[in-house]
Amino acid sequence: MAPKKLSCLRSLLLPLSLTLLLPQADTRSFVVDRDHDRFLLDGAPFRYVSGSLHYFRVPRVLWADRLLKMRWSGLNAIQFYVPWNYHEPQPGVYNFNGSRDLITFLNEAALANLLVILRPGPYICAEWEMGGLPSWLLRKPEIHLRTSDPADNMTKIFTLLRKYEPHGPLVNSEYYTGWLDYWGQNHSTRSVSAVTKGLENMLKLGASVNMYMFHGGTNFGYWNGADKKGRFLSITTSYDYDAPISEAGDPTPKLFALRDVISKFQEVPLGPLPPPSPKMMLGPLTLHLVGHLLAFLDLLCPGGPIHSILPMTFEAVKQDRGFMLYRTYMTHTIFEPTPFWVPNNGVHDRAYVMVDGVFQGVLERNMRDKLLLTGKVGSKLDILVENMGRLSFGSNSSDFKGLLEPPILGQTILTQWMMFPLKIDNLVKWWFPLQLPKWPYPQAPSGPTFYSKTFPILGSVGDTFLHLPGWTKGQVWINGFNLGRYWTKQGPQQTLYVPRFLLFPRGALNKITLLELENVPPQPQVQFLDKPILNSTSTLHRTHTNSLSADTLSASEPMELSGH
Repeated sequence: MAPKKLSCLRSLLLPLSLTLLLPQADTRSFVVDRDHDRFLLDGAPFRYVSGSLHYFRVPRVLWADRLLKMRWSGLNAIQFYVPWNYHEPQPGVYNFNGSRDLITFLNEAALANLLVILRPGPYICAEWEMGGLPSWLLRKPEIHLRTSDPADNMTKIFTLLRKYEPHGPLVNSEYYTGWLDYWGQNHSTRSVSAVTKGLENMLKLGASVNMYMFHGGTNFGYWNGADKKGRFLSITTSYDYDAPISEAGDPTPKLFALRDVISKFQEVPLGPLPPPSPKMMLGPLTLHLVGHLLAFLDLLCPGGPIHSILPMTFEAVKQDRGFMLYRTYMTHTIFEPTPFWVPNNGVHDRAYVMVDGVFQGVLERNMRDKLLLTGKVGSKLDILVENMGRLSFGSNSSDFKGLLEPPILGQTILTQWMMFPLKIDNLVKWWFPLQLPKWPYPQAPSGPTFYSKTFPILGSVGDTFLHLPGWTKGQVWINGFNLGRYWTKQGPQQTLYVPRFLLFPRGALNKITLLELENVPPQPQVQFLDKPILNSTSTLHRTHTNSLSADTLSASEPMELSGH
């Protein structure tokens, strides 16, 4: 592993920064015994062996299952964040329902006999959208969100702790079991031997340890964050993390090895671990063309467009995540192919360009891209911009989304824009039980296009993994639930985790909806597999060219680790 860069020494190690929520807190106690370099729980010496689990990356119906498996692994505590943006989607509007029900999650942890180390933010990193800060903060364009706090090398961390705090318990709040994935990089792994050896060494020192992550989960919907390391790096939908419990909640060899280590230092629960969840295979299924995204503008943006001389950002029009369409009209005829671009790296993050409904290509953040366009006076120029996740680490600058600069065609700065904030999830949820009327579409559609398919499940329902061979990039919904992004062409992730509870059992029709943003394969098929594919060979040793940054990294080069 590359050297681990920590967000700050104090938040990582000092036990005073820990908050343990105990069942029946009025009759129990937790004390930092500095004189004897230990914790006291209910008056007795105590050290925790904990694992990170993010309730916001795990559907509520699966919380108890994941927590039970963590307890069986020998853990006596869990650690998790509380993302501000997950609970206050708009200023003064709070949501603690469903999978946001924090109290229910705490109760589930208590039922599993696990203590809780709570990290409430407001900033959490966690490779989560904007590090947990709500995007509506950016409605104040001059806001300064964070300041830098340089970190120390992990190999010297306990020495530094004793330098600044001669007495007190030793704590490692983030011992990495694996690592996250970026689109276009290789799938990250960390060997079982490396993880177990490090854990055993720390436990021999008497340290308390939290393993990040013990179960990673999934960045469903648009919740993934991004890093800025020489260039913008969007984080994948899967947050499997090569963790001891897989994305689908299954025990891995790493889990059993860690349990063996923990058992040398404290008792672990007896009895068998719950088995892996039943898995399901289905398909291939041939999807049907529904229509071009532009055909649904009235439904996707029922309030109509916002007009402005210059393009406005997502934040300026209160579009938090997802997509926004920018539209203008050509003021004169262009006969010869003419360069079209956005200056000053002004595309955040990916733009799909169409002229009179015909897909022309992609402009991407941090790339010196130009498209060559032609068109008649009055031709409709549409730019669909995708928010690929706001920076969660690696930059303290505000990460505004959309067109940050007016596009240029030839020597002309384009003005008179209409912005359509798209509510795609609302439309998919509304239409998924219905059959929409046929819409006109080109014979060979390309660019942002909807596909769908209804299908029954004849056998028993199980967890499964949606495979999209030949598709390029887009978003997927199952029965109206937003599974997240796919980027088959970029990788490394090739499948999307589909929990079985999202699927209707025998006798009911399920519906899959895809928004393919670029190009559809000749056979528009998908499959449901019984195993995930998280590392495609197409991403191995990939190098990135044409980047705006001078310190571009290839996929085979080590990545500096971000802090959490």
